[in-house]
Amino acid sequence: MEFSFQIIDFLVATPMIALFVASILPLFFKVLKGNKELNPVFVLGCAFIGIISSGGLTITLNASTTYAFSKALVFDGISIWTNITILFVTGFSLLYSRENVSISKNLFSEYVFLVLNSAIGMMIIASANDLIVTFIGIELMSLCLYVIIALGANEKHAKQSAFKYFVLGSFASAILLYGIALIFGSVGSTYLDEVGSIAAGLISTNRLFLIGFAMVIIGYGFKVGAAPFHAWVPDVYEGAPTPVTTFMATGVKIVTFTAFIRLAATQALSGERALEFVNVLEWVAVLTMLIGNIGALRQESFKRMLAYSSVAHAGYAFVGVIASGVGGNVILGASGVIYYIFGYAIMTLGTFGVVTLFEKDENTTLTMDGLKGLASRNPWAAFCITVLLLSLAGIPPTVGFFGKFFIFSAAIKQGFFWVSVWGVLNSVISVYYYLKPVVRMYMNDEEGAPLVGNRQLSQLSVTVMTILVIVVGLASDPFYQYVKTSVSKLF
Repeated sequence: MEFSFQIIDFLVATPMIALFVASILPLFFKVLKGNKELNPVFVLGCAFIGIISSGGLTITLNASTTYAFSKALVFDGISIWTNITILFVTGFSLLYSRENVSISKNLFSEYVFLVLNSAIGMMIIASANDLIVTFIGIELMSLCLYVIIALGANEKHAKQSAFKYFVLGSFASAILLYGIALIFGSVGSTYLDEVGSIAAGLISTNRLFLIGFAMVIIGYGFKVGAAPFHAWVPDVYEGAPTPVTTFMATGVKIVTFTAFIRLAATQALSGERALEFVNVLEWVAVLTMLIGNIGALRQESFKRMLAYSSVAHAGYAFVGVIASGVGGNVILGASGVIYYIFGYAIMTLGTFGVVTLFEKDENTTLTMDGLKGLASRNPWAAFCITVLLLSLAGIPPTVGFFGKFFIFSAAIKQGFFWVSVWGVLNSVISVYYYLKPVVRMYMNDEEGAPLVGNRQLSQLSVTVMTILVIVVGLASDPFYQYVKTSVSKLF
């Protein structure tokens, strides 16, 4: 496809350009100061100016579907929703980073630069209409994350986690790129709209396309931690600095599931002979939920429990992805996924934020026993943790309940009854390990780990997430309707 640059290309890219300019300013001033680290408040100020500018430009751009860079990028309702969520996640992750002891204060400008550029990669993925552009966005996002994890103050665990993530991530990227090559070989294009015009017929008649499509799903599956590609999640999440874990657990899942939805919109799974492939995906979703929840049951480390929990949540969202790719009322499945990952971002920002409140040094590990007696020592912190965990478990009227409700109801309407039953059963299993910390906070008088003082930004962030979990849950219908309207433009 012939490429030509137009003014609309620049306009669509302005949110990313604003974020990049903001990321490079602290480095520019640091060089002028003779490589002496700047005041962290100034660095954060530059970052938030970029985040707010990028968000404003995203909102003010026309919400109607707009293509840019010869249709390689598409700016539509899903792009707006996802990009705003990414910026939201990035901003709060940086607030946690300002006060966390695991983030090197001598390299804070470089750290912010990498976080913001990883966010740019996420925005590229969210807007990509071409599989090659999606791959470029994934690589930009991932390479920044590899370095960010290695910058952690915990020399042993941070470097080990970064190396493990890099090796396995590179392997997954190779599989993804090879899958894209096979799709191009069978279709003659990597543009999703062109692939979608013939995908339903090819997946059941062309083995080359089938293998390529499966390899792309494997590449995406690694990024969200779907089984059996989840083994890296607990170790990397635990070894990375907690603010980085927060950023990874939310941002990466948000954009990868958005890419999943765009891939599902090709309706490749709606072909008559694609039933066996869909059955395999159903089992992947079930195994992901089971492995995540069973793994979380055995954990005493609060952070590691949340890591296995994130695997289970990837399984829940995967159910919605399947429901959005098989024809019929696909909008319900896609809308459920987008709403769910937005709610998951809020819950995860809050729960990992709780972990930062207990980390007095880079080697601190918050255990379940560390939460003993917290209700008597700090009632508000105990309340926030309880609300966030109940939302992750899917207890009404929190956002977690409605997220699961929209996904499972969409799956049932699409005929995936047994997968929905497994989803509900796994939600019941998760209640046990989510309530375990709550029991220790309220029903144990022993003295647990103390909260670290002077963490006002982190405490404020956790409080905001707790309030949002309830507010977005109670106002789930208008949020869901907005998401549904945004998604409908894709199908």
